[in-house]
Amino acid sequence: MTWRDGLFIHWPVDPDDVRPRVPDQLTLETREGEAWLSVIPFVLTNAGIRGTPPIARLAFPELNVRTYVRYRGDPGLYFFSIDVGSAFVATVVGRATRLPVYYARMQVSSGASGVDEVVFASTRNEGTPDLGTPTGGEPPARFSATYRPEGPVFTADEGTLEYWLSERRRFYAPRDGGTLTGEIDHDPWPLQPADVTIHENTMFAANDLPRPTAEPRAYFCDDHRMTGSILRRLRSD
Repeated sequence: MTWRDGLFIHWPVDPDDVRPRVPDQLTLETREGEAWLSVIPFVLTNAGIRGTPPIARLAFPELNVRTYVRYRGDPGLYFFSIDVGSAFVATVVGRATRLPVYYARMQVSSGASGVDEVVFASTRNEGTPDLGTPTGGEPPARFSATYRPEGPVFTADEGTLEYWLSERRRFYAPRDGGTLTGEIDHDPWPLQPADVTIHENTMFAANDLPRPTAEPRAYFCDDHRMTGSILRRLRSD
């Protein structure tokens, strides 16, 4: 699959405000005493099983809300929500993996300033429990932003905050007393500083997370190829 038009937005938060939302099997990871929450809008293209023809590949926008954890000492990601702009993908992935996948109405377009500017908007679909969407009075899940690269491309150096936030190749999903994991393989992220205007963001409230008060760090990534593994269950002993 190929990642396109992507943005990493990272906020530092008090770990005591996030820890209750992270399953007990996982250790919330902090850096210099702070936990971090991230909102990640992007578009996936050419997504499909290795070897399948182009006609069988899919393209859809996606919006992730995540934090940073460890499982038995190994670093990874924990997803509070994964919104996708395809009802088919939301149904198949949600039912097959039991990850917190939701169908959302999404629009991605070029901004007024040219092809390097991206306008991303997402509103989670309501009233469709078969697609993994809550229906019982939860806060609406909406996000919209305009963003563009602002600076040269770089790859994060190991040991830096940018590396700590971006170069994670595994995620964890505790389920039914065990823990599922999946892995993504790719070259180091080609990041650029980003200029971002967030028009609306209710994703923290929708996930019962604290609203960050600090200024975020934002990085743009235009195009990046990657492969993903099938989820597997880790041994509990």
